[in-house]
Parts: sequence; C-alpha cells; structure tokens
Amino acid sequence: MLYELFKILQNYDFPGARLFGYTSFRALSAIVLALLISTIFGEYFIRFFRKRQISETLRDLDSTNLKKGVPTMGGIIIIVAVLVPCLLIGRLSNVYMILLLITTVWLGIVGFIDDYIKTFKKNKEGIPGKAKVISQVALGLVIGLTLYFSPQAVMRENVSVRVDKRIEVQHRSTPEKLNKTTIPFVKNHNLDYSRIFSFCGDYANAAGWIFFVVVTIFIVTAVSNGANLNDGMDGMLGGNAAIMGVTLAVLAYVSSHVGWAEYLNIMYLPGSEEVVIFTFAFIGALIGFLWYNSFPAQVFMGDTGSLTIGGIIAVIAILLHKEILLVLICGIFVVENLSVIMQTAYFKQGKKKGIRQRIFRCAPLHHHYSITDEKLDKECRYLLKGPQRPMHESKITVRFWIVTIIMAAVTLMTLKIR
Repeated sequence: MLYELFKILQNYDFPGARLFGYTSFRALSAIVLALLISTIFGEYFIRFFRKRQISETLRDLDSTNLKKGVPTMGGIIIIVAVLVPCLLIGRLSNVYMILLLITTVWLGIVGFIDDYIKTFKKNKEGIPGKAKVISQVALGLVIGLTLYFSPQAVMRENVSVRVDKRIEVQHRSTPEKLNKTTIPFVKNHNLDYSRIFSFCGDYANAAGWIFFVVVTIFIVTAVSNGANLNDGMDGMLGGNAAIMGVTLAVLAYVSSHVGWAEYLNIMYLPGSEEVVIFTFAFIGALIGFLWYNSFPAQVFMGDTGSLTIGGIIAVIAILLHKEILLVLICGIFVVENLSVIMQTAYFKQGKKKGIRQRIFRCAPLHHHYSITDEKLDKECRYLLKGPQRPMHESKITVRFWIVTIIMAAVTLMTLKIR
C-alpha cells in the first residue's frame, strides 16, 4: 500500500518518496515495524487470553507449575506482525510476496484450527495428522505450480566467460524460465532438474518441473513438521527460526542484487527483493515474540506459530532456488525429525521381539537432555543414557541456538567455498 502510494508521490517530487525505491530502506522499515507490532500487540494478546484462561491444558514434561495458565496460540502475534509490514511496505503485485503471504495465512489457519481443537475442545490430538499433511501437500502443490506458470518467476543464470585470458562471471541478458537449484560447495553449481530426466527426450523439461513440484511438496511438509517438533521449550523455535531467517535474508539480498550475484557467482533472481522485505518482517516478528516467549514463557506459539514458521522457511528457500541448502540451514529440524523417526522405528523393532527399548530418553531430541530419571520407563532399555544431570531448558535452548548459528555460518560459507 505505502509502496504504491510513495511511488505515485515520486512523480510530484514529494520529499523522501524515493526512499521506498530502496530495498534496504524498506527491509529495515519492515523489521522495525514487525518488532514494534509483535511487542505491543503481544502484550494485549497475552492479557486478553489470560483473562479468558485460554492456555495449555497439559504439559507432560514440565515438572513445575511455571507452564500452568500460560496462554497459547501466540503464533497469531507472529502472523499479524509479519502480515502488516508486508501489506504496507511490500509490492503486492510481486509473485514471491503473494506466495509468502499465502503460505503465512494458509498454515496459520491450519495451525489455528489445530490449537482451537486442543484448547477449546480439550482434544489433545488436535486435527487428524492426515488432514494436516494434506494441507501441507496442497500448499506445496500451489507453490510449485505457481513457480512453473508465473511469468514473473524467472532467473538470469550466472555463466563463466573468458575475457582477456581471465574468467569473469556474467549473467545472461534475458531472464529465463529455468528449473535450476544451487548445489553447495560445487563450482559451476547450478543443477538443472531437467538434466536428471534427460532420458525422457522431448519430455525432459516437463519431467523436471514435475519433479520440482514433488520436491517442493516434500520440503514444505518436512520443514513445517520439523519446526513443529522443535517447538517444545521456551524460546527454542523462535530463536532458531530468527537465526534461520537472518541466513535466508542474506541469501535473498545477494540473489536480488545483480552486482552481488555476479560477485558471488550465483543466479540473479529479478523481483526477489520482495523476499528480502518479507524475510526482514519475519525476523522482526520472531524477535518481538521472543520478548514474551523466552524463559519463563508468558505465551506459547502453539501450532499456529510452529507450522507457519516452518512453512515460511521452506518456501523462502524454494523461491530462492536454495532448497538443498535447507539441510544446513534447518539442520536442527532435520535432527529433530530423525530423532522421532529413529525412536519410533527402534521401539517398534523391540516390540516385535517382546522388548521395551528406546534410543533416546525422550523424543524429539531436545527433550532427551531434560528428562529426569523419575520420569523414565523403568521397564524400558535406553540405548543412550543422556546427561547424568538433566539440563535446564534455558541451557538446552541456548545450546540449540548456538548449533543453529554454526549451521548458518556454514551455509553462508557456501557462497565462497566451492
């Protein structure tokens, strides 16, 4: 809205109107506005929910009363703090901005319904798992097909050319509809999905796009569920997601700036500056939410927040053609997902043999470090014993943040190391 308004005011030489033409100015405005909205709106949200006693009904892993009566559905704070700056400052005709707004609202609604059933209907299971997965698959399908059909979703590929006996990086002069992604740590590192299906002959391009849509569906579902699993301690997911957001913001900025893209030898994505605006708003919303969600939490984000956060991170990476880098960026989510899969498979394997066995003291992984001996199943055999003394959740949270920072640093190193 404001973007279009100030664009009109430029024609009348309105003082300061040209500032909205700079991505950096709009991005910084978005993060400040999102931060203010999440902190101010968050306070009123918490008061409103406390008065109506809208809170978690059960926290099985909490040995104190610190969690009792804490409002849930705090993801609404994050969603509002993201949407408002984007609607005001973003370019709403941009396909990347549209897809990110759809992602936020779509998964926000799914998470809200899940929290509503748990909180008001007193059903701890929430919406059926299949319904949740179907909604994530549907979103992935929309994202993948939109990128295929939209004329705005194009790139100018980076190519190496020899100039006066030296190699220089240049970008193709004309934007093209290419189906490529970035492979980390590899020189000339753009992978064309169509090449994987070269054996299909004339149908290789179509097969490549179909494969891309399938990959998109898988990534949106996996990362969204990974974020949901990571949300188990005060400040855990909010802090991890903010760090991931900063990483993605850097990748978005260099991908949207032809000079930086040329210097770093990466593909240039016209129009992706709107991803920068959205990502900065996302970071501001998360930092503001941490004001209330850090230990001891005054509000929980619930599935309203966790599902939305995971989906946003996944879609940003897909829009930037950096989906392979999610293995590094979301390393914590990958480990959390694997810990649950391994725990379930190992338990079922033992059950067939008549043995009660588990790998971790509790899954997902972050709970492994906090469970006391009193809460362990005495008849169960644990492969990993865990720490001698259970860690406080704030210590676990900060250590997980540190791991995420390391993974973020490695991710950004891929821009230069290959």
